Amino acid sequence: MDSCSSSAGRQTNSGSHSQSREYKLVMLGEGGVGKSAIIMQFISHRFPEDHDPTIEDAYKTQIRIDDEPANLDILDTAGQAEFTAMRDQYMRAGEGFIISYSITDRCSFHEAREFKQLIHRVRRTVDTPVVLVGNKSDLVHLRQVSTDEGRGLAREFSCPFFETSAALRHYIDDVFIALVRQIRQRDKEAVLALERKNRKHASVWKRLKSPFRRKKDTVN
Repeated sequence: MDSCSSSAGRQTNSGSHSQSREYKLVMLGEGGVGKSAIIMQFISHRFPEDHDPTIEDAYKTQIRIDDEPANLDILDTAGQAEFTAMRDQYMRAGEGFIISYSITDRCSFHEAREFKQLIHRVRRTVDTPVVLVGNKSDLVHLRQVSTDEGRGLAREFSCPFFETSAALRHYIDDVFIALVRQIRQRDKEAVLALERKNRKHASVWKRLKSPFRRKKDTVN
């Protein structure tokens, strides 16, 4: 699914901290695709010109999405292979994942599929909220991955897709808004499934009790 919505759903929020649900988000992608820059633009509206390569870092921010408060706990993971020891742990703990690649690096695009497969392997479900991001859209003269290729991979993932520019802050907010919306939708579906299960159990129990009720009424 290709997404080009505006950032209207995001507002800063200074209150109701204790009432806000926390969303554990994980940023995945090869080293050098701009993962940290995307997060820092989202949180502080600034582009880190001389940011050191990430080992691993975590960020927290509080916002409002669709007029509901949300505390975001964002893990910025390392892209380098030598920092993969904790990967399975944060794959299990995360609720939503941003899989990022650079449009100027075809190798990072191929690795995006590997990250999606890793999520599936660790979590053993296809129902994990994911957003696919092709970053560095401002570097059109260096493009190696077309927009259509990104859209095609997002269709394969059944997830939203954005081409972002961390340098110009294009579509940065939309990525996080889309991911939180997916998590909220999954939460609602889980509640509805539990309600259906409870109603089914109540119906079965009622049917099981009915012969005993009739027998008791006959005795009386």
